[in-house]
Amino acid sequence: MTRAASGTNRRVTDSELRFRLAGADDAAAVAELHSDSWRRHYRGAYADAFLDDESPEYLGAMWAKRLAAREGTRTTIAEYDGKLVGLSHLMLDADPKFGALVDNLHVRAPLKRQGIGTKLLALTAEDLQSGIYLWVLEQNTAAQGFYEARGGIRGDRQPVPPPGGEPRRLNGTPACFRYYWPDPSVLVATA
Repeated sequence: MTRAASGTNRRVTDSELRFRLAGADDAAAVAELHSDSWRRHYRGAYADAFLDDESPEYLGAMWAKRLAAREGTRTTIAEYDGKLVGLSHLMLDADPKFGALVDNLHVRAPLKRQGIGTKLLALTAEDLQSGIYLWVLEQNTAAQGFYEARGGIRGDRQPVPPPGGEPRRLNGTPACFRYYWPDPSVLVATA
């Protein structure tokens, strides 16, 4: 893996990455990464005022609640040099047909295309007895390519639900696609 940060091109090896389950103490760092990812990839679909002004507080409260409860969910994080660089949040048994929902998969921008997302997805899929699926914005063609390269099947298209149920947080009526894997072991094998 290469890392382009601090103005250097340095190889980051798998042994330098640490993957673990997130706990309640990780909520603020997880929310910050999630908010940064939204600002980079959801602009145009989500309202700028929401992304720039409201999303940090909204996501901070959401992650504090999620990581305190954790029942029926599993959040895996990736760390490099003591800092959070990626996360994957899984909701077990979310859908009777498609199985577990990867509700969030984010990697810090400078470390994208380094294998962290692939490893997070594989760790998320480990030990699942059902299928696995996720939703991706229609405008996020890079993410769609990532999922297709890992054997994801593009399924139905639906309107994006507004964050917190508030339509003012969206720009118009953006759409998203379901990507799914009937056999999650495919994801484990690609890592």
